[in-house]
Amino acid sequence: MPTNQLELDAETQRDLDLFEPEGSSLFSYCDHCRTDAGRRALRQRMETPSSDRAQIAATQQALVFINNNRDCFRNLPSEYVALNTERYITSAYPGIHQRGAIEFHIAAFVFWRNDDQFYTKIVRGEAVTRRYIGAMRRLCEAVDQLPEATTAAAGELAPLLREASEILKRQGLSDIREDIDPKFHWAALRMDQVLRQSERDGLTRLLTLAAEFDALVSLADVVQKNGLVMPDILEGDTQITAQGLVHPLLSSPVPNPVDLHSSQRLLFLTGPNMAGKTTYLRTLATAIYLAHLGMGVPATRLAFAPLQRLMTAISLQDDLSSGVSYFRAEALRMRAIAEAVASGRSTLAVLDEPFKGTNVKDAYDATKRVLHGLAGANNGLFVVTSHLIEISDELKNNENVAFGYFEASEGGDTLTFDFALREGVSTQRLGMRVLKEEGVFELLDRIMGTGPSARSN
Repeated sequence: MPTNQLELDAETQRDLDLFEPEGSSLFSYCDHCRTDAGRRALRQRMETPSSDRAQIAATQQALVFINNNRDCFRNLPSEYVALNTERYITSAYPGIHQRGAIEFHIAAFVFWRNDDQFYTKIVRGEAVTRRYIGAMRRLCEAVDQLPEATTAAAGELAPLLREASEILKRQGLSDIREDIDPKFHWAALRMDQVLRQSERDGLTRLLTLAAEFDALVSLADVVQKNGLVMPDILEGDTQITAQGLVHPLLSSPVPNPVDLHSSQRLLFLTGPNMAGKTTYLRTLATAIYLAHLGMGVPATRLAFAPLQRLMTAISLQDDLSSGVSYFRAEALRMRAIAEAVASGRSTLAVLDEPFKGTNVKDAYDATKRVLHGLAGANNGLFVVTSHLIEISDELKNNENVAFGYFEASEGGDTLTFDFALREGVSTQRLGMRVLKEEGVFELLDRIMGTGPSARSN
């Protein structure tokens, strides 16, 4: 895998809901593309986020440029125009290959008389391709009319726009105009020669560039419509700081801070179930993923040093067909994280209740050993949730470990949660209360004939 790419394995993609479930994935959230080709380009970007500072900054600049100059991008080719242009220029329709004037006119006349079906398809293909060229020309001309200082800040868009403009200025394409419809069969077939033979490679490349424009405009739309904030890109040691960070897919999220750096590499999170620990892990990992795309993030502020690896251990599963138990799956995942850190790659790893697949004693010993090891990794940042609050006593003298917790309000008949991160260690033990509130004990008493309902009978 290239060193300038943020590595994401299949487990991390699943935990982040990157592409699944369809309709409520992070990809769906980012997809405002006009065309299927743009959608494919967007997916390629989302599968290969960058870890290169300059590339991330260039994408940020492109999205800012698009949102500051929206009118230039309103007339990108539609799905109908882009798809039918691609079908036309890649078609296997017969054509005229003779170049000399006399030979060409003779062949064109014969083709027109004898291949009416293909001739009609060629004329239709030319018409939609002229529309496509016109849309791309208007985009390039609109950008060319902007002040030079503005276009200089276009980031990764700048070279793509220059290349598109150069293709459109080629001798074969410069005279192709949307409003010039060839009236005679020989003129239509000569244009077909230009589009499907002489300039086929150029038009194919133009389609690729338009798909990249579509993907970038889609990301810019997400930033603008959701009020996302461009992160600050830092140099130096691995570090992430944020204020007001929320998960983009939640309808009413509660903002929380993040503060991980070289002298506070591991955050140990405690608190009852349903209080927000797992959501916090997903929120942080999702924000860092978006930041590496060059996207805005759902926060009031985020600053980060680009990483090389993002890993999660949130929704692990056993694999009965392969004979892998849940605890074995946990051990294998922990090994993958340890290997990433040991390789020297800068890594963010978030772990949700590690080693819950074994007995309490083993879970305690294993978690304690692993956390001390991770806290000593100067190229990694880690957030770990656990119900084993006693481990905090073992970690309190480790200067690289910070402690945070979420809590429930126990007043009234039911538990309530504010989902706000607090500094320190939770002391709440709510398991028995939750079981009681769910009526578990009452049902068991009834089964055993010892509860109030049983005695009344």
